[in-house]
Amino acid sequence: MLLSREQTEFYFKDLDTPTGKVINLTIAALVLLSSGIFVAQTYHIPNNVRFFLDLIDTAILIIFAAEYLLRFWSADNKLKYIFSFYSIIDLMAILPFFLGAVDISFIRILRWFRILRLIRFIDQKFLFASVSTEDGQIFVRILFTLFAIIFVYSGLIYQVEHPVNPQVYTTFLDAFYFSVVTMTTVGFGDVTPISELGRLLTVLMILTGVTLIPWQVGDLIKRLVKNANQVETVCTGCGLAFHDLDATFCKRCGTKLKNPGGESSLGVSSVR
Repeated sequence: MLLSREQTEFYFKDLDTPTGKVINLTIAALVLLSSGIFVAQTYHIPNNVRFFLDLIDTAILIIFAAEYLLRFWSADNKLKYIFSFYSIIDLMAILPFFLGAVDISFIRILRWFRILRLIRFIDQKFLFASVSTEDGQIFVRILFTLFAIIFVYSGLIYQVEHPVNPQVYTTFLDAFYFSVVTMTTVGFGDVTPISELGRLLTVLMILTGVTLIPWQVGDLIKRLVKNANQVETVCTGCGLAFHDLDATFCKRCGTKLKNPGGESSLGVSSVR
């Protein structure tokens, strides 16, 4: 049965119905699989295995291309969708497929950005639905941001350095090791880029890390400070766990709050 434009848009955003979960979980799994293929292809593997991995990667690219077109077709405001953050990330993931006949190195480099597509599911609390608190969600987002920065820049640095320095950057793990010791400011110096582009990417990686990580850590600190002035009173309407000490109604949905003893906050206030 063919889906309407509204149904298609709904299922791409829905994480509650079985159909929406299957669609989004499949997309997330394909993102992880394609990223794993990129890493595996940096190692010395048999030609028949490499050919098989290329076929899988091509099939994933076709699926992502079809997904992008369906998202564009189902969007109410197509111009707004094209220039949205998620759309740009999706386009970067499939651009090598559309320009596959063009032998341009920077086009092939874009495939390492595909891991960033998981940001959509982090924001929707899909991959980590068991993390119920906002503090936990921010912490998960910090960990993913750190991993994404290291993974993407490791892939970019490998892509740039391996052709000119194959003895040092033999596999993706070498580039990943370099990124980790660089981001953690350890800097052993046993693995270093020699090309100008590789050094530029290293500088950009450091700047990206010192810009994004403290910003998200700041959000976590603000949440911790704010929660210090709140009490745990679970809202029966929306499930929000923490509210201000003198709160009578939920600040999110407006439901009357109940204290741990089971009486409403309004009743307690009136008695006082």
